[in-house]
Amino acid sequence: MKTGKALFTISFVLILIFLIPSCAVNPVSGKRQIMFVSEEQEIAMGTQYHPSVISTFGVYENDPLQKFLEEKGTQMGQLSHRPNLRYHFTILDSPVVNAFAVPGGYLYFTRGILAQMNSEAELIGVLGHEMGHVTARHTAQQQTNQQIGQIVLAGGMIASKEIYELADVAMAGMQLLFLSFSREHERESDRLGVEYATKMGYDANKMADFFGVLDKMSMASSEGGVPTFMSTHPDPKDRFTTVHSLTDTWQAKYPGEKFSVNADHYLDMIDGIVYGEDPRQGFVENNTFYHPDLRFQFKFPDKWVLVNTPTQVQIISPDQKAGIIFTLSEESTPAAASQKALSDLRLTALDSKTVSVNGNEAVEVVSQQVNQAQDGSQTVTKVMSYFIKKGEKVYIFHGISNGTTFDNYLPAFESTGRDFKVLTDQNKINIKPERIRVKTAPKSASLQELFAALNVPKDQYKEFALLNNKELSTRLEKGDRFKIVSK
Repeated sequence: MKTGKALFTISFVLILIFLIPSCAVNPVSGKRQIMFVSEEQEIAMGTQYHPSVISTFGVYENDPLQKFLEEKGTQMGQLSHRPNLRYHFTILDSPVVNAFAVPGGYLYFTRGILAQMNSEAELIGVLGHEMGHVTARHTAQQQTNQQIGQIVLAGGMIASKEIYELADVAMAGMQLLFLSFSREHERESDRLGVEYATKMGYDANKMADFFGVLDKMSMASSEGGVPTFMSTHPDPKDRFTTVHSLTDTWQAKYPGEKFSVNADHYLDMIDGIVYGEDPRQGFVENNTFYHPDLRFQFKFPDKWVLVNTPTQVQIISPDQKAGIIFTLSEESTPAAASQKALSDLRLTALDSKTVSVNGNEAVEVVSQQVNQAQDGSQTVTKVMSYFIKKGEKVYIFHGISNGTTFDNYLPAFESTGRDFKVLTDQNKINIKPERIRVKTAPKSASLQELFAALNVPKDQYKEFALLNNKELSTRLEKGDRFKIVSK
């Protein structure tokens, strides 16, 4: 007993030593602050988080936008309060309207937020705001304050511990940072965004205008388990007015300078980018999941919720007590894939057999994982898996539930896995995503009149007006440009 107590005391002292904070100087304020995270650790965090962000969202390839972000972002970084930090800029393949930064200078913009913008000035303003979180070390401070929200992005709807633990390692182990900053941090980032944009010669008033658009959108706190900009950036009531006031103050320091908006060039860059969900990456119709590029389909149970990400599909029961995880194996045969999965997920096979799933070679496995709790009790998780070979790839279904309820969900697991088949419907195969289309007004007319002339469905008028940050009654002159969405 004495030895155990001594070891505990030593361990506790060591923990305290490692948690002693450093007193660092904030690059923006110049004041000393308590900080558990050094700059080296901050950079290491960003390097660690980045692959998880990419594997979750995927990268949206758009050379003009990527080049613009890198050039302007690098320029901004050099005039910022942390000019020696290397910044990284990535466009994410997500329709969700968001931009965020993680520690170490990693900044992300979704294609959803880029589609919503209408000028370079808006983008530069938001870029400055996000860089402000980095330069003022807000992201690192959140670590110190233990306020960082850790979520498994596409698994946000999964309440079951069993499903979480048996999900694909890359997804289940992901701890992606979506920071809900304090109002003080938000105000400081707004100030820095205005400062950086103004120093680069851009009209920071457009940042305030864009925040106004986001507020009008009344975005939910998340879309499909993914946080939106307004949920990760709490919005003070007076923000719109404050940013305009800050802009006036900064622009007064450069008398006679004309600050850029550059709407036309920005519209050229986003003309044709994907808007909304991209069906080429998989879509749902009538409880059937179709993947046009990989040419497969399968039905899933009624009222179950499907979440699609670049690395896996998760299908959750209405009571959130069971789920199906669909993913790809790195192995080339169903037998090898099943053995690797059992090993990686620490599962013990109860039954295994070779089957045919709609003409595709497959292995069907029922397995379980037994966990011992500290009080000596045991919990059992059971899994029904299908490893199906199609072409050169092996696809995996894992139906997961607690051992006591497993039999209740077994029919759903079996029906989903056994419905996997080759997609042959050309209408599904040839489906195209909707894209931003930039148009030029042929004459002076209201935005509503221009929409009508282009046969825009009336139920999309308000959405498209907001996409342009205009009212339907706004009158455009001949030659003015505006956005619609079409395939």
